[in-house]
Amino acid sequence: MTTTRPSPLPVAATRPSIGPATSARADRRRWTLPRIAMTLLLAGFAALFLYPLVWLLAASLKPAGQVFDNSLIPHTWRWDNYVQIWNELPLLHWVVNSVSISLLAAAAVSISSSVVAFGFAYFRFPGRNLLFGLVLATMMLPGSVTMIPTYLIWRETGLLGTWVPLFGANLFGSAFYIFLQRQFFLSLPRELFEAARMDGASYWQLFWRIAMPLSIPSFVIVFLFEFQAAWNNFQGALIYLNGGTVEGFTAPLGIAYAMTKYSPTAGGHGDYQYVMVASLLVTIPMLLLFSFGQRYFIEGVATQGRKG
Repeated sequence: MTTTRPSPLPVAATRPSIGPATSARADRRRWTLPRIAMTLLLAGFAALFLYPLVWLLAASLKPAGQVFDNSLIPHTWRWDNYVQIWNELPLLHWVVNSVSISLLAAAAVSISSSVVAFGFAYFRFPGRNLLFGLVLATMMLPGSVTMIPTYLIWRETGLLGTWVPLFGANLFGSAFYIFLQRQFFLSLPRELFEAARMDGASYWQLFWRIAMPLSIPSFVIVFLFEFQAAWNNFQGALIYLNGGTVEGFTAPLGIAYAMTKYSPTAGGHGDYQYVMVASLLVTIPMLLLFSFGQRYFIEGVATQGRKG
């Protein structure tokens, strides 16, 4: 009786196969000269942009005489600066005022601009392109041209010294945000709205129940842009809030007030470390907000890229 031995496997069959996914991962792990150069370039730009924030953090932990010595590691650490700031300046009032005004301004312009943008994107009427061109033409006017007429309008309403001038104009939309939202609405399939109209949906339901849920990324982007603009609006606060109490200032106006308060030329003692602490603390809300909205930025870009 003869026994048959199993034939050995081919050499090619015993080796692990290298597919496209494996080779792609190997290519990503391979550090070529162009990849190293690009990484170093990006790291250099990142360090360049992070340097002011690191310098501000270091200056906030220094005593008064060492704030401007340009060293990133304090020679003397003053952690109590973050405790004394609340006794030196009404920082909490400034932050609350800025957050409230920024939320009102961002919500007002986001909703109003979205409504106007949906009208330009969905409805077909004579002169639509001309009217939209006039809306875009308002972007060509510098802010210095409309500053005095806008001030006179708010003076006639008797609202000077209140928050209303800092967010009231946003109730009528913004040309840039209308353009941004209109482009997003135009990318939505019109068949969705036509089908909803056949089912009896009103125009407001088309906007609120179809267009808005699909345009969340662009809506969040508009909200974040306007929140940042309102948060950094020093000129508006200087014009409309400068005549009130110090506790009624916004964060940018309050920091400018602190710079004057501690200036030796104005009778101060040069305690600029408190200004640095205040400047660092008022940047934290914006950092948190943009870290929260980062995925919406990426989603908005990716969505437009797939549709374009």
